[in-house]
Amino acid sequence: MINAVPTNIITGFLGVGKTSAILHLLKQKPSNERWAILINEFGEIGIDGALVQGMLAQKTASNSEDTQTIFIKEVPGGCMCCAAGLPMQIALNQLLAQSKPDRLLIEPTGLGHPVEVMQTLSAEHYEDVLDIQRTITFVDARKLTDPRYTTHATFNQQIDIADVIVGNKCDLYGLNEEENLARYAVNRGKQNTPIVLCEHGEIPFAVLQGKSDSLVEMHAHAHHHHNNEPTLSINERPFPDSGFLKIENEGEGFKAVGWRYSPSIEFDRNALLAWINKLEVERLKAVMITSTGIFSYNLADGNLVEVELSECAESTIEIIATNVNSNWNDELAACVLIR
Repeated sequence: MINAVPTNIITGFLGVGKTSAILHLLKQKPSNERWAILINEFGEIGIDGALVQGMLAQKTASNSEDTQTIFIKEVPGGCMCCAAGLPMQIALNQLLAQSKPDRLLIEPTGLGHPVEVMQTLSAEHYEDVLDIQRTITFVDARKLTDPRYTTHATFNQQIDIADVIVGNKCDLYGLNEEENLARYAVNRGKQNTPIVLCEHGEIPFAVLQGKSDSLVEMHAHAHHHHNNEPTLSINERPFPDSGFLKIENEGEGFKAVGWRYSPSIEFDRNALLAWINKLEVERLKAVMITSTGIFSYNLADGNLVEVELSECAESTIEIIATNVNSNWNDELAACVLIR
């Protein structure tokens, strides 16, 4: 019997550091607890699940932690609550049945609407199953002078639903940016919402604990995502003779393009790094098999972070941008090692 599982939504806009925060929270997981993580991605290619699994595998190799107490499931392909509404419920039910967790963390895409996610979690059939605790919204205060963020309905909804606002990347803040965050929160009616500042998503476990006030009043935001007729997910399709699959989708003013590459294909690491570093995009995430090992890549705000992983099933890459460059496919292909 699964009953009253403490559940937190970890939300925030693109590139704000949600996945890093979840990885940090997993380090604080009591050893006797089982945690489940449901990750939603805007693009059709699942990256974050592979990234978290790779980081956990690396930690297991060095610290012998039992990763059988951490269960991860992805819902790729748009906002959980609409384009992937039914798949979200199916994935959540499967995750709960598999893991029987002591805590559930849900990470909606940075372009997702947390109010609708909260409404799904608050539905009658989850009433006894889930104990909805604090919703944590990550914000990079440096973005509060950029109208692309402050006029974006999703950005504001993420703040509106917050039980705790986390000003992440505070080590990069300039003069008055901390005050700007506090002022913006007040202007959104969140004067009583605690604000926590942190670097690299490193929040204390205690931030998660406590009942959510977001359940008191929720107003759905009407929105639409481009959504084709249901087909076999790209993550389930066999590789063609070319050895790769590519897919695009769009919504909320952004476009995404993603690739899956057969595990037999290796990339020239130096060529790959050079290509990623020249991109001017909103976000890039990748887990790649290269000539010198397996690496994850995380590009946000023009800053690229490369981390070595111990394992991955295949190379996957996803780019989110306002426009998709038709040359990217050939440029990425040029980074493949010819054997």
